Formats: sequence, C-alpha cells, structure tokens
Amino acid sequence: MRESDEWTGKNVQSWNIVELLLLLFGQVLFNTRTQFQKNPLESLINLDVAQNSLQESRFKFKTCPKRRAVLQMERIWSPAIEDQLEFRVHGGVKEQAPDEVQLSKKLIEYLRLDVALDPLYKLWAKNDEHFKKVVGNENFKGVRILKQNPRENVFSFICSSNNNISRISSMVENLCKFYGDKICQVEGQDYYSFPKVERLAQPGVESKLRANGFGYRAPFIQKSAQKIVANGGEEWLFSLTKMDYPEAKQELITLPGIGAKVADCICLMSLGHLQAVPVDTHVFQIAANWYLPHLKKNKTVTGKVYDEITGHYQKLYGPLAGWAHTVLFCADLKMFQETKATNSKKAVKRKAKK
Repeated sequence: MRESDEWTGKNVQSWNIVELLLLLFGQVLFNTRTQFQKNPLESLINLDVAQNSLQESRFKFKTCPKRRAVLQMERIWSPAIEDQLEFRVHGGVKEQAPDEVQLSKKLIEYLRLDVALDPLYKLWAKNDEHFKKVVGNENFKGVRILKQNPRENVFSFICSSNNNISRISSMVENLCKFYGDKICQVEGQDYYSFPKVERLAQPGVESKLRANGFGYRAPFIQKSAQKIVANGGEEWLFSLTKMDYPEAKQELITLPGIGAKVADCICLMSLGHLQAVPVDTHVFQIAANWYLPHLKKNKTVTGKVYDEITGHYQKLYGPLAGWAHTVLFCADLKMFQETKATNSKKAVKRKAKK
C-alpha cells in the first residue's frame, strides 16, 4: 500500500470504478423499477466546483431544488443531495436488479465522500497561511478529487489540449456517440457509455474524428488507443494504479499527446496518485505569487520550474498535495473569482438593508 492510501484510510484498489460519470440536470429522472435509496452524507461536496475544476468533462450542473443526475456504467443515476445522498437508477437494469449496497458504495467512492475533508482542510490551513485564507470563503468548501475511470480520463485529457471546457465536453460526447454503446433514453435524450479502447484503436478513427472537428487531437486519440491495446489494454491502464507515482507518470508520457502536465492530471484524477500536482499557467502564477516569488522572472514553465513547483507543494501538503493544490486552483480560476465577487456584493447589500 502506498503512503497516499494510508493517508486517506482507503486502498485505491478496493474499488475500480470502471465507468462512473456525472451528468447533472435540473430535473428528476423517474424510474419506477427502482426504489429511492438513501445514504448518510457525512461530509460536504461542492458539485458546482467539481463541474468547473476541469476534472470531469461530462459533469454538467444546473441550479435546481437539490436534484441532479448521474451516469454510471450502464445505468443512469439521479441523486438528490441534502443531508443525505439519495439516488435512483435508470437504464441498464437487465435480468436482475443491481446490488443497492454495491451501487451506493461505488457512488460514494466516485465522489470520494468516504474521505473526511474537515481534518484535511484544517491540516493544510495550519501549514499554509494562503490556504487558510482561501478556505475561509464558502465557495471553496467541499472541493473533492473525483475518482474517475482511467480510460475516459486519458482520452478526455487528450481532447483538452489547447481547448475550452465547452468544446472538450462536446468532443468527449461525440466520442461516446460514435464509438460507445447506447445505455438508454431518458426524456428524449440518448445516453452512451465511453468507448472501449479497442474501438478507438480501429482503422478509420482518425479520419472520422478529423472530419468532426477534433483536429490534431484525432491521431493522438487513435495512436494512444493502439499503444494501450499493444501494452495490454485496459488492464495495463489499471496496472498504473499499482505502480509508484513517478513510474506511472513516465508510462503515461509514452502515449501520443500526453506530456508531463496531462500525465499528472491522469495520475491525480484516475490512478489514485493523489500527490501528483499538474502545473499549468494558473498553478505557475499561484506558486510565483504566493510561494516561490523568484519564479516571477520566468516567462515559461520549463521542466526545472515544473519540478520545483510540484516539489514545493508535495513538501508543503504531503501525500495529498494534488488535492490541496486543486482547492487553490479552483480559487484562482476566473469564474470562481467572479462568483466570490458577486457573493461579496450580495453580502454588502444585505448589511446595507439592515
């Protein structure tokens, strides 16, 4: 067991979430074949932050009276989150009803609700004054690292290269429509599973993706799929969870279209290497402004600078450095800064009325 496993009190291999993806809506998706199940929600999760932190490309959220919908494996979930996590299962229910306890456990582990955040936030705040200031804002409470499927995570991040959230989501949805299997139809909308690696490795994938706007990412997708198949397929991908973090990262970098940052994203979000710290422009700016001011003279993130930043975070936060860094990353994103400013104005208005 790696150090990060002991830190969370969970062996990352205890549950392999083969395909648990979130799709959030403003409506309840009813299915009379299943009961409304409940699980105690012992810790917070910020779904709005989860959607906009670039973790999951098929995670969509709309403000509504507590209802959300989730796609898992060959099923559609519609949970409601208040003081309890409630859910229904839609689609993919075949000869036998799924084991409710197993499904509940998978959902909770995907959202990482089995990890108590308060003690972690307190520890990180104790070690870092800047982190303490960040978590003082309610917008950044409940930031969690989703436990994703490595297969989808790899190809989603290949799609993310020089791209925006909306276009990434569109590309991933098209991959599912073109090469995945239809799960079900709910209220007139079709839902598809993420394709198997073997289907993405087929001849003709690159040309079809190019014709549908994937650009230079198209050959990366097909060639990476082919290399994964040659390495042993999905079994090889899951074997990376058992490797030490540096070794797993280097293995990922051998795939076309994957560099150091994307490899760290995959290590953090789907391989259980929670010490991985992906460094992009935002993370570089955070490090230069708050932790390593001498980096301000650097115009680009060189390999040396990248390693210095990741090393600093890992020394500061320990085996869950990637999780702590994600909280800071979310706080730095412009969309969250705007939310913070809006909430501050509302607070001022409320005080004025008093």
